Parts: sequence; structure tokens; C-alpha cells
Amino acid sequence: MFPRLIFRQLFDGSSSTYTYLLGDPDTHQAVVIDSVFEQHRRDLALIDELGLKLVAAVDTHCHADHVTGAWLMKQATGCRIAISGRYQPPVANADLLLDHGDSVGFGARRLEVRETPGHTAGCLSLVLDDQSMAFTGDALLIRGTGRCDFQSGNARVLYRSITGQIFSLPDTCLLFPAHDYHGRTVTSVAEERAFNPRIGRGADERDFAGFMDNLNLPHPKQIDVALPANMRSGRSDAAGPDKLPEWGPVRLTYAGLIEIEPAWVAEHRSAVHILDVRQPQERRESLGRIAQSQLIPLGELRDRLAEVPTDKPVVTVCHSGMRSGQATVILRNAGHQQCASLHGGMLLWSQLGLPTECG
Repeated sequence: MFPRLIFRQLFDGSSSTYTYLLGDPDTHQAVVIDSVFEQHRRDLALIDELGLKLVAAVDTHCHADHVTGAWLMKQATGCRIAISGRYQPPVANADLLLDHGDSVGFGARRLEVRETPGHTAGCLSLVLDDQSMAFTGDALLIRGTGRCDFQSGNARVLYRSITGQIFSLPDTCLLFPAHDYHGRTVTSVAEERAFNPRIGRGADERDFAGFMDNLNLPHPKQIDVALPANMRSGRSDAAGPDKLPEWGPVRLTYAGLIEIEPAWVAEHRSAVHILDVRQPQERRESLGRIAQSQLIPLGELRDRLAEVPTDKPVVTVCHSGMRSGQATVILRNAGHQQCASLHGGMLLWSQLGLPTECG
């Protein structure tokens, strides 16, 4: 009997990349697979909200269509960066250069490393300890496979990798690729062996190589940027994606909203403008209101944007933090970049015993 598992599948629309987060619910240790640089804050917010401690950021291969978020994850969480040790020269800034048969542990769970080259010389597939799921990178896609025409790719090598290392898993093993361009999310060993038009249906090595050698695909649009960056594990001297405002300790939630904690707001009350987006009667109820806060109900905000001061950062507030989150979206769309929603709203403000006015 294997322990339980936390599992999330995330998606980057620009590169059609899937990122996977796996965690042990008992120890809260976790790994992230194939993270995307531009999605770093989203992924980090999810890790924080689930209370996970990231121990490794693993890439199934050196990507040509997006820049990995592994370096950003290491800086934010202290996790180790893991990738195949087959690349020459070795990938810079990686902490774990993985070989066939290695494992990446997180709590009581582990991922077995299987080398599956052919798309690139350093492609890996990662198999969960109970063989219930595997992460195949660009080796095997849903009803497709990775291309073999650059980065030391080789169609015959890829055929052997898929048939020997992936199709040898149980029929019921769920397969999760690094990409899909048609909205598909998961497949299985049995499905791909039966229905994959490139390597299923009894195709032999000659069939597969003949198919792959005649694809004549254009090179990935981001290859000139992505490959050099990924050979550094995504390390950049520039600021990270979507740099957050620096006027206060704001954070980005997994829902994409910018929040700030009530205690900081109370301590720096004179430095911010409080915008209350509740209905007027709510300010007269038991939770009260924050002193000198401006009242503009959420439903009226779009028509009254000119009334919101611009000389200070704006902190929006409501009953529990839901309507105030939407208020920040309206403000930011109107050009108010220095704004954040009060985390927990007046409910949390009151629970913390922070000062209010009533009546």
C-alpha cells in the first residue's frame, strides 16, 4: 500500500507546456516537473497555499520552446535543480545530474528516473514509485511523440526508448506528457500502444523512423532564447517574471490576485489609501470599518474610478477578501498598478483585533 499523493497539473498556454506538482501530504515535501519561467509566481503561490516544501525542480529535458523556471524555484524555495547528466557540456547550475535508475524522493514517495533519449540526448521519463503514473516529457506525447531533428535527436533511439522504457510499464499506468496542443491532459500505456499513430498499432522501428525522418517541421520559435537559457537551468540576471510592486509585502495568490496582510496595513495605515467596496449598510454592522476609509461599492467602482486617489497605494477591502480581489482587477485594468486586496477582509482584520470604527 503506497502513501497518499498530492497531485496538480498546471498549463502554460503560450508554449502548451504542462507543469506537474507532486507532494507527500504527510511530510509536505514536494517536487515540480517542467516548470515554466513566466509561470513562476503562479506555481510558487500554489506551493505556498498548499503548505508544501519544494525539495526539487526537475526538468525532463533541456526544452527548446520555453525557458525553465527551475532557477527561480531554487532562489525562492532553496530546492535542488535536477536534470539529465547526459548533456554535454553539463547543464550549469544543476544540483542533481540524473542517470538511469536514480530516484528523486519527496517524503515517503519517489520518482524513478528512466532515460528515454531520442527527442534529445538527455530526455528522461519519471515513474512514480507504484507505477500508477509516469511523466514522459517530450519522448511520448498523447497520440504523438517528440520530434527527433535537433539536439542530437534520433528516431531509432526514441523508438527503443518508448518501447523499452515506457511501454514496459503496466497497461494502466497513466502517462502525463510535457506538452499537448489540442487540450488533452492524460493518456495511458494501453491507449498509446493501441492508438498512437506514430509508434502504436504494431509499428516497428523502420516504420517509426521513416515517419519521423520525413516530418519536415519548422524549428521552435523560442529555440534561440530557450536553449541557451535552459543550459543555465533558466538562470537570468534580469528580474523575474511579473515583478511585484515594492511598496509593501504584497503576494500573488494562485488565483492571480495581489494581496497584502492586515497587520502590515494597520502598521502602515498612513502610507496607504483604504478603499472599502462593501455596501453602505455593511459598514454599520458588527465588523465596522477601517478609519478614514473611502466607500465605493464594487458595483459602482468602474463608473467612479476618478474618485480613487492616485498619490498612495490603494488597499481594497470587503467582508472576506473576495469582492476586494475583483476590485484590484478593475483598478489595475484602469491603470492603478499600486493596489492590493486586504487578505481575509474585515473578517480577518476583526479577528486580529485591529482598530475599527462602528456606527
